[in-house]
Amino acid sequence: MIDTSDIGNGTVFEHDGRVYQVIWFQHHKPGKGGAMVRVKLRDVRGGTTIERTFKSGERFQEMSLARRPKQFLYAEGDDCVFMDNETFEQFSVPKGRMGDTARFLVENMEIQALYLEEEFLSVELPANIALKVASTVPGIKGDSVSNMMKPATLENGIEVQVPLFVKEGDTVRVDTRTSEYLERV
Repeated sequence: MIDTSDIGNGTVFEHDGRVYQVIWFQHHKPGKGGAMVRVKLRDVRGGTTIERTFKSGERFQEMSLARRPKQFLYAEGDDCVFMDNETFEQFSVPKGRMGDTARFLVENMEIQALYLEEEFLSVELPANIALKVASTVPGIKGDSVSNMMKPATLENGIEVQVPLFVKEGDTVRVDTRTSEYLERV
C-alpha cells in the first residue's frame, strides 16, 4: 500500500477499481485545512486522462507494471502492428486502446510496452522524438531572431507550432507528452 506522500510521476496504483498512472502531481497545503495532492491520471487500460484531488494520507494499492522492449512496425487501418524484440512475434493493438500515444508512432520506432500481470496495457514513448517537417509556410530572411511561431505539419500528420526559421524538410524534436516543439535537430 502507498499513500499520497509516495505519489510521483509514473506511479501506478489502483483506485475505484481502475488502474491509473500518475502523469503529473502537485502537493498543495492550503492556509486552512489539511494538505492535498492534485494529480493528473491516465487510465492505463482505457487511455483516458482525468484530474483528481486526494486528501493527505489516503492509501492506494500500488501496482507493478512490467516494461518490455517492442518495435512499432506499421499502422494497418485502425490497428498498430508491433514486434517483440526478443521472440520476433508480431501482434496488433487497436489505436483507440493506446490513446494519444498512437499518433506519435513512427515506423521502426523502439518503444516500451507496458504489461500488468501478462496483460498488454499500452505503450510508453520516449519523452521526445525527432520528426521531419512535411509542410509549413516559408519563413522570411531574418526571422531567426524573433520568437514568433507558425504551424507546421510533421511527417506523421501532427501539427505543432514551430519558430519562423524552421522550413520544410527540417527535422525537429517534439515533446511526446505536450506535443510542443523543443528544438531543431
